[in-house]
Amino acid sequence: MASLTPLTEPGVASAEYGVVLLDGPDGIAAAMTPACAEETGRRLIEAAAIAAGQDAAPPPE
Repeated sequence: MASLTPLTEPGVASAEYGVVLLDGPDGIAAAMTPACAEETGRRLIEAAAIAAGQDAAPPPE
């Protein structure tokens, strides 16, 4: 996996014309169907719970 700097500012979700929009820092943006947004939300919550229990330091190379 590539080395990424994690974002610390949460994105803002909104809905327009039946599409879910996600705007984040640094110009990050996504448009999703409602079903896609629901599943993405579930997956984010699950991954956040796992990550919260992990060591924040990257493994040595």
